Amino acid sequence: MAKKKKKGRAKSEYFDYNLIAAVILLTCFGLVMLYSTSAYTAQIKFDDDMSFFRKQAIISAASIMIAVGLSMFDYHLLYYVSRFIYWFSIFLMALVKYTPLGVEVNGAKRWLRLGTEVLQFQPAEVAKIAAITFIPCLIMKMGREVATRAGFWKLVAYGGGLAFAAFYLTDNLSTAVIIAGITALMIFVAHPNQKLFIRIAIAGVIGIILIRVILQMTLGEMTLNMDNVDSFRMERVLVWLNPQQYSSEGGYQIMQALYAIGSGGFFGKGLGNSVQKLGPVPEAQNDMIFSIVCEELGVFGGLIIIALFGYLLYRLFFIAQNAPDFYGSLMVSGIMIHIALQVILNICVVLNWIPTTGITLPFVSYGGTSVLFLMAEMGIALSVSRRIKFDE
Repeated sequence: MAKKKKKGRAKSEYFDYNLIAAVILLTCFGLVMLYSTSAYTAQIKFDDDMSFFRKQAIISAASIMIAVGLSMFDYHLLYYVSRFIYWFSIFLMALVKYTPLGVEVNGAKRWLRLGTEVLQFQPAEVAKIAAITFIPCLIMKMGREVATRAGFWKLVAYGGGLAFAAFYLTDNLSTAVIIAGITALMIFVAHPNQKLFIRIAIAGVIGIILIRVILQMTLGEMTLNMDNVDSFRMERVLVWLNPQQYSSEGGYQIMQALYAIGSGGFFGKGLGNSVQKLGPVPEAQNDMIFSIVCEELGVFGGLIIIALFGYLLYRLFFIAQNAPDFYGSLMVSGIMIHIALQVILNICVVLNWIPTTGITLPFVSYGGTSVLFLMAEMGIALSVSRRIKFDE
């Protein structure tokens, strides 16, 4: 007798090649723009126009392979080591503040150097991974306790504590804001009363607008002596409100970035034809690279890169929605939130909608540490995608 056919459809494993494609496209686009933006500066500084490009290309290629390698591991392992990652990230950040291993780069002491310059990285990037892996772990362990007031404040304490550590130990307010944002939005995803969070968010946006208007009215037209301003963050607020008046304190860079965007028009001046990258926009290959993209490729080029990020976020959303368990879904949601926040904040800085923060544009701006840890996050997302099963 013939064997009876098994009921139901077989399950096939899934791997999100679309996510890999989006990451590679963004990375290649970033490398092209990085060379175009940094060639002149690299030639002046290092007598080698490929200096920035070569380092970034090597790190990017290695990081992509690391991401694929990480995707082979079961992401559930992170559930058991996430608490260690959390406390280890705080320990690394403490080394920056309290030991000679912490080094200052461009006026900010945020780097940890282990021996040589090659082994130099920002521990705050590890803190982002810690938030993405440990907050979901806490949510899973708490279960229904998440809906209680005590559970809510427990999550806030862990996420806020990590954000405060990034701010206090590495003087990195932008990373602290991102960690706080990741924590808040993951709690929003997990909390049953999401309407409350929406009301808080609306109130927060209205509050920010009111603060902006009040600051503009009280400080925007005032002439202050920057020597009497104690905090450099206050300087950044004043520069943001009136970049022309405080051009020597940082407003010049913002104005030139806006000139770059405006002069590019819709289709730009052509790849490699930027004028602002030759000096008016200092260190344009870092957090101001989007302005050079718009100058050389126009608004069209800016929209292309935003569309690529949009597709990347869509693939992460797809993985989060179809993850085999809530832990995987929350982690990928955290990764999606991280990238979305960083893209939004970077572009808002370039457009002078918010004060300068020093946040880089993911996969595009120069920075080996940023690329390495972003690719690690992509590896985690791909690991989750490997465990998705669909009916054939």
